[in-house]
Parts: sequence; structure tokens; C-alpha cells
Amino acid sequence: MPSTLADWLTYLESLHPKTIALGLERVAQVKQRLNLQPDFPIITVGGTNGKGSVCAMLESMLHAAGYRVGCYTSPHLLHYNERVRINKQQVSDAELCASFEKIEQVRGDTSLTYFEFGTLAAMQCFIQHKVDVAILEVGLGGRLDAVNAFDNDCAVVTSVDIDHTDYLGVTREQIAFEKAGIFRKGRVAICADTDVPQAIRSHAQQIGAELWCIGSEFGFQLPSPAGGRGSEGEGSGGEVHTIFVAQPLSPTPLPQAGEGLLKGQWNYRSTIGTRHALPYPALRGAFQLNNASAALAALDALKEKLPVSMEAVRRGLVEVRLAGRFQVVPGKPALILDVAHNPHAARSLAQNLASLPPCPHTWAVFAMLGDKDMAGVAAALDVHIDTWLVAGIAAPRGAAADDLAQVLRQRGVRGTIQTFPDVGEALRYACNAAGENDRIAAFGSFYTVAEVMVEKGLQAL
Repeated sequence: MPSTLADWLTYLESLHPKTIALGLERVAQVKQRLNLQPDFPIITVGGTNGKGSVCAMLESMLHAAGYRVGCYTSPHLLHYNERVRINKQQVSDAELCASFEKIEQVRGDTSLTYFEFGTLAAMQCFIQHKVDVAILEVGLGGRLDAVNAFDNDCAVVTSVDIDHTDYLGVTREQIAFEKAGIFRKGRVAICADTDVPQAIRSHAQQIGAELWCIGSEFGFQLPSPAGGRGSEGEGSGGEVHTIFVAQPLSPTPLPQAGEGLLKGQWNYRSTIGTRHALPYPALRGAFQLNNASAALAALDALKEKLPVSMEAVRRGLVEVRLAGRFQVVPGKPALILDVAHNPHAARSLAQNLASLPPCPHTWAVFAMLGDKDMAGVAAALDVHIDTWLVAGIAAPRGAAADDLAQVLRQRGVRGTIQTFPDVGEALRYACNAAGENDRIAAFGSFYTVAEVMVEKGLQAL
């Protein structure tokens, strides 16, 4: 058997003929042989975008409340261990290798994918460490994803948009049906998308899940200009708009550093109760209040099993960290890292860039996987980019720099286009060419952000 984590990961990649093979039969068989029966609450988080942010906020708040928290996310940026955390610490190579070995000993002729192997290993680690709660991030879709082999006590769908059409369907309703597959009868199902797909509502009703939607059963409010607890309103810039509880909430830009205390707090409310004067999450971005509200709704749903104090909520929001989600690296020129790899995430990145102070020139370090909607991402960010520094990705599905540049030309982007063999070279060019008041935005894939982090010597967690 392999002896190091690197050897194990290489071996796992060779086990199954397909990188992605949806279905629960294989993972359920091996789960049974391993006798993996978690006796702690499980929160499953799915969605097109925002999954990682919700998982990170839940992990941070529950940890601040004193719980032993297991968190399983994917993909990783720099090291596989990022995927499996206990008490906000990455599980060691030795523990992962031991878990992989146990799975290998019992799986027999059942062929598992890399992700299925990893999911079972993560749950083994959580059970061994006797965690108080486990947070599981869906890898792809939901209904047939490996994490769905484990029943949850609460399910969250963060957003629904077009992505992974080869596996999930070509319409938003088809994709929503797949994501709703993580709902469970008699349990709370949370939807943080302001435009709730009918498939989400229908599936919840059909199986008997209790559906909570943002803008209806839960949501967020900003304080009124006069201070105090505030109106049932949502601020954008210097304005406050009155909303009805049932009205969907639109993304609200987070206040920038130096803005007044008034804009530095927000209120959460749900049918369960309210939490006032909350700090903004340490994660930046226009949709983070939606994500934070979804995380708080999950805590509401599990308040009898996992009570969390206001102090723990506040501390968790302030201390949450997640690399590569509108991450602004200190220094000049400004460097912004974002794993945005589909049009929905790119539109969010565009909103976030628009919320920043104007700058003379924005340079894009841009690389994507070839099976993604490259044109859609480019269109969403076109108006914000002055120079596109296009690079290839050294991965099986990576788009060549020349092919990606051709997509940009066909879209008719307004910025100039230059190509580079790899992300590191594109970043070095940007750092040399950019003025100190310019900004560099690196985006398009987890691979893109990971290569920039390696180049700059940054840590993922």
C-alpha cells in the first residue's frame, strides 16, 4: 500500500476511470463495511457558489461556542489536508493515510472515486475524534454526491445557478432539483438564494422537509440612520430601504475600512428570533450577509442540540477565514484573489470590484478550466478589466492560454490581451507593470488562485 499522503492521492486518482462519477451505491457499500455511523449532528451545505463561505462561518461560530467541530470541504488550494479540519486544525498526513488504508482494506472490488474515498476518510476522522458536530460541503450537485450518503440534521443550499451542466442539467430548475436532494424529511432545509427555484420548493414539500427561505423565514437588516435596533430595511450605500419580511433581499456591499460605526453592524432575524448589532463577517464580498444569514439560520434550526451564544456568533464572524474568496492581499499594488469560476461567481466578483475605490488600472491574471463557461465569466468582468493577462493551467482540464485569449477576442472585451505559459509568469508581469495605485485581480479557478498563492508565499488557512 502507499506509505505517504502524496502516494495515496496519486493512487486514489488512478482507482476510478472517471474523475467524477455521481451515485451513492458505491460509497454506501463501503460506508456500511466500515460501519460509519456518526452519532453527532451533521450540517450539509450545497449550492452553486457560497458553500465554502457558509461552511467557514458555521465552523468559526461553532468553534467559538466551544464545540469540537469537524469540517469537510473541497477542493483544496495548496494541501489536501485543508479539506479535513477538526477544531479548525487540518488533520495530519498520518491520520489521513490511516483512514485511506482502512477504506482500502474493506472496499474489495468496489471502485471509489477520489472524492468518495476522501469523504469516507473525513467521516472516519470525525468519528474517531468524537466531534460534537460535522459540517459537510457538497462536492458536486447534492442528490448523488458522496456526502449525501450521510443523513443530515440541517441542509443549506446557498445559491442556484448554471454550472456543471454535463452532470446536473442545463436549466436552473434541473440543477435546483439536484441540489435539493440533500434535504431530509422532518428536518430544516435552508435556501439562501433570493430567487428560490420552484424545484427547491416542490422537493421540500414532496419529502416533508421544513423549508426556510431568505427574505421570508429568515434574513438580514441594516440599522436605521438614527441608530438603535434599526428598521426592517436593507442599506445600500447611504440609503436605507424599507422591506417587507417576505420580500427577497438583494446583495448588500459590505462597508469599507474607515466607514462609520453605523455601517459596521447588521441585524439578523428569523421566525426563531433575532440577533442584533452583529459585526460584519471578516470575509469580504457583496453576498456575505446572505451567507452569514444562512449560517445563522442553520444554528437556529439546531439551537436545541447546539446552542450558540451571541458572544460566540460575534467572535465567529470576526475570526472567520477563507482563502481565495475576494481575498485582498496587503500591499501595493493591491492583489485580489478570487476562485470565481462560473458566471454567477464572476458577477459577484464584479460587484465587489465595483465597491472598491476607483484605481488607474486593473490587471487581470486570468486562467480557467476548459469545460467552464469562459465567455460568461469574461462578459461579467469585462467592464472592470483594463488588461487581461491570460495564462494556461497545468491540469488535465486546463484551458490553453491561446484558447482562452481567443474566447476573450470573440467576446470583444474592451481590455488589451496578453498570453503567458503559466499563472506565475502572468503574475510576475503584472507586479512589474502595475503602478502602486493599480490593482491586480487573479481569478478563474482554484488552480489560478493556488498558483498565485505559491508564487507569493501565502498560506491557505
